[in-house]
Amino acid sequence: MDGNHRWARQQQLPGLAGHRHGARNVRPVVEACGDLGVTHLTLFAFSTENWQRPKPEIDLLMELVSETIQRELQALHERDTKLDFIGDRSMLPREVQRHMKEGETVTQNNKTFRLIIALNYGGRWDIVQAAKSIATDVETGDLASDEIDETEFSRHLALPRALNIPKVDLCIRTGGDVRISNFLLWELAYAELFFTDTYWPDFGQKNLLEAFDDYSTRHRRFGTRAQETKSRASY
Repeated sequence: MDGNHRWARQQQLPGLAGHRHGARNVRPVVEACGDLGVTHLTLFAFSTENWQRPKPEIDLLMELVSETIQRELQALHERDTKLDFIGDRSMLPREVQRHMKEGETVTQNNKTFRLIIALNYGGRWDIVQAAKSIATDVETGDLASDEIDETEFSRHLALPRALNIPKVDLCIRTGGDVRISNFLLWELAYAELFFTDTYWPDFGQKNLLEAFDDYSTRHRRFGTRAQETKSRASY
């Protein structure tokens, strides 16, 4: 969800105002995804590298996480949305951790839509922590080294291990930058990528439809020729 600061400058607003407008845009985008038939959505809210930003900005982002969970939790629950978080929680403020836990607890039995928030998450961190987890299992005798393959490795990653969700089909990045910036490095190996110049606060259903229409034209071969299949949007 990129481009909050640039959106603010474009609107002649203070940079931090962009984050507030960006936070307000989460609910309409989540609801639009659900209305268009999406069942799983992961939002990259705060990366492991974002701690390098100025402290006032970090403090505001943490505040916005708590505010957004409190403000939107009931609406998510009423839409039968299950809320989950991935990432290293140990560095997050206790208040943020408390609201994260509350959101997961309140929505734990919901089934229609799955919303995953990546908070203090990084793809490299995820792969390293998976490797450590596997090493521990080998040391304790719970796993033999010859049992380690891609399937076993993926079980130790934050997204599949905790949530048991399907493979990622499409990654959308707002804000004009053409890179994935350490997001779901393992899971995006064969995902389709869509980049838009639209800043996150302005991103809406029209942009989603543009991304889904583009996705529907892709031929997903997964490294083969015989199994070539044309992607199909779910709306």
